[in-house]
Parts: sequence; C-alpha cells; structure tokens
Amino acid sequence: MTVENTVRIVGSADVSAEAAIGDGSAIWHLAQVREGVQMGRNCIVGRGAYIGTGVVMGDNCKVQNYALVYEPAKLADGVFIGPAVVLTNDTYPRAINADSTLKNAHDWEPVGVTIEKGASIGARATCVAPVTIGSWATVAAGAVVVKDVPAYALVAGVPARRIGWVGESGMPLTPGETEMTWVCPATGDVFIETNGTLTKETA
Repeated sequence: MTVENTVRIVGSADVSAEAAIGDGSAIWHLAQVREGVQMGRNCIVGRGAYIGTGVVMGDNCKVQNYALVYEPAKLADGVFIGPAVVLTNDTYPRAINADSTLKNAHDWEPVGVTIEKGASIGARATCVAPVTIGSWATVAAGAVVVKDVPAYALVAGVPARRIGWVGESGMPLTPGETEMTWVCPATGDVFIETNGTLTKETA
C-alpha cells in the first residue's frame, strides 16, 4: 500500500496493500478500500463505505458512511458522496448466465459512473452506470440517476429529472435580471442558460 505520512486508517478498516492513498486522507471504521484504488489527498472514507477495485478519486473527496462506490467509477476533485449512495457498475445484472452457470468476472464488462469536479450525490441516491454527473451538479437524496446530469444541475426523483440549477456553493440559483440568467445568492456569480446547459459568466 502506498500512503503518505499523514494518512489515518483505523484498525477495523480493510485497505488493500495495493491501494494508493494520498496525503491527509482518512479511512474510518469497517470501510473497505480495494486493490488498485487511487485516492487523492485529504479524502475521507466513512464508516462501512466500500471503494471498489481500481476506483480513482481526486483530492478532497468525501465518501460518507455505507456508500458503495463500485469500479470503475471515477471521482474528480471535491466530490461528495452521501450516506448509503450506490454507484453501480453492471448495466444488465444477472447472477447466472443464460445457460444457468454462475457468472464470473469474465462474463460481463463493468461500466462506471463518472462524477466531475465539486458535484454532490445526496443520501441513498443511486447512479446507474454508465452516467456522468457534471461539475458542481447536485443529485437530491433518494434520486435514481439513469442519464447524464449537466454541470450545475439540481436533479431529483425516480428517475431523476432536473428541477433547478445550483452554483459552486450548493445553493439553488435564483432568476437573474435578464431572461435565461441565474444568480447564486451566496456568491453573486451570474450564470447563463443555453439549450439546457449552464455556464458561469466570466468577468
């Protein structure tokens, strides 16, 4: 296992010797981190969470208690995974093949969930691979995501649908002074909506 000097791994955690854990990260009670995981700096993996083989996590990610992050998921910097979230990896799940033989690792091809910078997945939400959650998007608690989520989108429901926009602060955006503009009440940032996508206005 490759770790930096300031990594904290509690005794009940199961961390593979073949995982790479970044400086300042913490892995808590009963969590499992599998072989080939690449975890960035200052990450937190909560109690009972599972990080699958070869999962890639950027810096400053938080994976809360009992979340299941199945390979080959990719989490960019600053991603938040809420309690009991599931990131799936099998599009057509079956325990057995069509001939009733038990499926093994060679009988299916894992597909992953990609979560871009700063995005948040609420408690008990499920992201069904393969989907991409755009940067700074928010998936509401209990949602089931079955298609890509654009950057800054707020999605909720089963299946998840966009119900609004959020900024980097996580707060819902409010309508701006002109049509198709939105404003973050926390930062004052202005965003422009075009054909179902949102971009931040630059100075």
